[in-house]
Amino acid sequence: MKLKLGIPKGSLQEASLGLFRRAGYDITTNPRSYFPRADDEELECMLIRAQEMARYVEDGILDCGLTGKDWVLENQADVEALADLIYAKQTLGRVRWVLAVPERSPFAGVKDLEGKIIATELVKVTERYLAAHGVRAKVEFSWGATEVKPPVLADAIVEVTETGSSLRANGLRILETVLESNTQFIANRAASKDPWKQVKMKTLVMLLQGAIEASGKVGLMLNVRRGDLEAVLGVLPALKRPTVSNLSDPDWVAVNTVIEEKTVREIIPRLKAANAQGIVEYPLNKIVL
Repeated sequence: MKLKLGIPKGSLQEASLGLFRRAGYDITTNPRSYFPRADDEELECMLIRAQEMARYVEDGILDCGLTGKDWVLENQADVEALADLIYAKQTLGRVRWVLAVPERSPFAGVKDLEGKIIATELVKVTERYLAAHGVRAKVEFSWGATEVKPPVLADAIVEVTETGSSLRANGLRILETVLESNTQFIANRAASKDPWKQVKMKTLVMLLQGAIEASGKVGLMLNVRRGDLEAVLGVLPALKRPTVSNLSDPDWVAVNTVIEEKTVREIIPRLKAANAQGIVEYPLNKIVL
């Protein structure tokens, strides 16, 4: 039996493949093929644009897949969201679809766009957002390069952003957030009730979440005399409590913990000052909570 898995093609592709690698799955792509090979014979992968993923999962062409919550809402797809996977193209975080206008335009909020033209890829969500605010405007589908359309081709846009840098570079300012989104692991409702597929999908979700949890973190191991243990523990921030283990020498213990990688250069000197010895930093692929 095989699980038919959709991998998002496009901006999320490399980030997704990297996440699968850290989760323990080597998925290799061929520029001429939409069917990547996985080193798990129970997986049958297909590259699908994130914008279309939810529709194919809903129809059962795919058992499951990774796509944005935004595209599930845009397609109004009847799928089961098994997990939120908080990563994006550039960052381990959520993205925002924002209503943006030219920097020098007079618009101060969505109410000012009555009768105006708004360009976006997220047409249905934008229309629902406008309706919720009692605004009637023309929403046009944008085939790309949406940031360059105001003010000549549109009065405003609804565009996705992680940092806002592209909008600022194109002379746009954000008025409001239309939708906050993140990647989701979605499943076909019938497939999620199949016992074998259900277990397989839960395993994938657990390992992918573990890989995300480990991102930006490292492990530290060190030895310390019992008399200095309290001082060393006072230096260490931890995922939970550090693990303290007895050594063959009863006067010494081993300490094992997980910390943010960016804090290592500050913490190791402080550990040495607290008389820690044999400090080892090691990378992490997964942290399963």
